[in-house]
Amino acid sequence: MVSPVRRVLVVGVSGSGKSTLARRLAAALAVPHVELDALHHGPGWVPRPAFAADVDAATSAPAWVVDGNYSAVQDLVWSRADAVVWLDPPRWLAEWRLIRRTAARLLLRRDLWNGNRERWRDVPRADHPIRWSWRKHAVYRARYAERFATETRERVRVRLRSRSEVEAWFASVVDTP
Repeated sequence: MVSPVRRVLVVGVSGSGKSTLARRLAAALAVPHVELDALHHGPGWVPRPAFAADVDAATSAPAWVVDGNYSAVQDLVWSRADAVVWLDPPRWLAEWRLIRRTAARLLLRRDLWNGNRERWRDVPRADHPIRWSWRKHAVYRARYAERFATETRERVRVRLRSRSEVEAWFASVVDTP
């Protein structure tokens, strides 16, 4: 079935499940999945100069699911989305997911974007996703709550706080006649 939701932005703190939901939703809607991390991180974790241009090109398409929170392209992606999905799990759950994800990436030496891998020596750094997410959870919660409350544009805005809410919303979008 074809959903009326064709340009979806999935936002939330690291570990909230953005990429997982975005991949599933893009596959179910048969639209491209755009992972902002993949466009942002060049080899050696260096930001790619073409990041904003690549996001502009990808979101110019008639349908897509984007996941990510980069401030450099936030206004662009929000302006083109017909739905914004805010994943807002409890802090402990996002942290648990990050710890599990990091451990798997480290132990299995999984390639991420453009040949990058997580490294043991980076885990204690303040900008590692585990520590960053812990610090930013309340900041993101306040930022998205304010944006959802003050936005005047007509679009689907949904805040999902649990797996059951995610699954119910997903089913409602995918099963739309």
